[in-house]
Amino acid sequence: MDNEEPAPRVALDLTHIVYPDESLLSWFLALASLTPILLMPAYAALTVQTREYVVLVMWAGQLACEAFNWVLKHIVQEDRPYDQVGNGYGFPSSHSQYMGFFWAFLTCHLYLRHRFASSGNAALDQCFRMFVYVGIACLSGAVAYSRYYLMYHSVRQVVWGFSIGVACGSALYMLAVQIPRRRPNSLLGRFKMFLLTNPVSTWCQLRDGWAVWPDAGREAEWLRWRSEWDVLRAREDARKNM
Repeated sequence: MDNEEPAPRVALDLTHIVYPDESLLSWFLALASLTPILLMPAYAALTVQTREYVVLVMWAGQLACEAFNWVLKHIVQEDRPYDQVGNGYGFPSSHSQYMGFFWAFLTCHLYLRHRFASSGNAALDQCFRMFVYVGIACLSGAVAYSRYYLMYHSVRQVVWGFSIGVACGSALYMLAVQIPRRRPNSLLGRFKMFLLTNPVSTWCQLRDGWAVWPDAGREAEWLRWRSEWDVLRAREDARKNM
C-alpha cells in the first residue's frame, strides 16, 4: 500500500482565490471575494440568535438566489474569460449575484423599516445612516469588481450577475416583507401570518420584531438588561456595605 501513487489533489474552489501578487489592491480584492463565504455563518448565527422572520427570509432568499444562479449558468453555459482562472461556467457571476441580492435586500430593509437609535443630533444620525448605506454599497461593489479584476469573470458577467441579484433581493423584500406589512389581509399577508403563528414557528419562537418596534426591539431589550443589571449592582453594593 505504501508503493501506491497518491490520489490526485484538487483545490477547494469555494475558498481558493488566485490573484496577481503585484499590489496591495490585489490582496484586498482577493479577501473581498471571500465575503459571500463569510456571510453564510453570519446568517446562521443571526437566525439562531434573533429568530427574526426578516433575517430568516433574507438567508433563505440568499440560498435560493444561489440555486437560481446555478440554474442560469447551466442554461447559458457561457465560458469564463480565462480558462486558467476559475472552474465551471461564468455567466452570470455568482459572487456578483450574491452581493447584489445582499445589497438590495438589506438596503430596502434599512431604508423602509429599520430605525437606528438616535444620538440626539439629527445631522449626526443622518450621517451615520449614510455611512451604513455607503459601507454596504462599497462592500458589495468591491466584491463584484474583484471578480473582474482577478479575471474570474468578464464585465458583462459581473454586471448581469449583480443586476440579477438586485432584482431578486428587491423582489423578495417586497413580496415577503413590504406587501404583507402594507396589506395584511392579502394572500402574502396571510401567508406571512401563517409562517409566524404555526405550531412549529411558535415552538422555534420565530418573531417579526420590526412589526412591533422600529428597531426590532433592540433598545427595549437593552433597557430591560440595564434595569436588571442596575438592580444586581445595587444588591452587590448593599452587601459590601453591610
